[in-house]
Amino acid sequence: MSSSALSEIVRLERTRNYLRLGDVSAAVRLWKDYVHHSERRLWHDYEWGNVHWYCCGDPLEARALLDSVMQAMAPRSARELRQIVSRFDAVWNQPSPPYDLGEG
Repeated sequence: MSSSALSEIVRLERTRNYLRLGDVSAAVRLWKDYVHHSERRLWHDYEWGNVHWYCCGDPLEARALLDSVMQAMAPRSARELRQIVSRFDAVWNQPSPPYDLGEG
């Protein structure tokens, strides 16, 4: 990201009451790590929840936070962050491979 976009993120983290310093980078990291989990783990989290989210952060809330931050940013800076986040969204939105039913 450009230095101006990073500066804007720091400014938002200092001036918005719903952000603390480092929240945006933590949200990006949490979302990135979550979308790269196996399908089985994602399904388990969806069905049963994840007890570690209480201490380590909820990746779905992190993604929602990133949306809020992108809306608060200037268009140029938001585009840079959106470009990064959209790569992880693309992984999240990939269709599941068909299950092998052992036929054939």
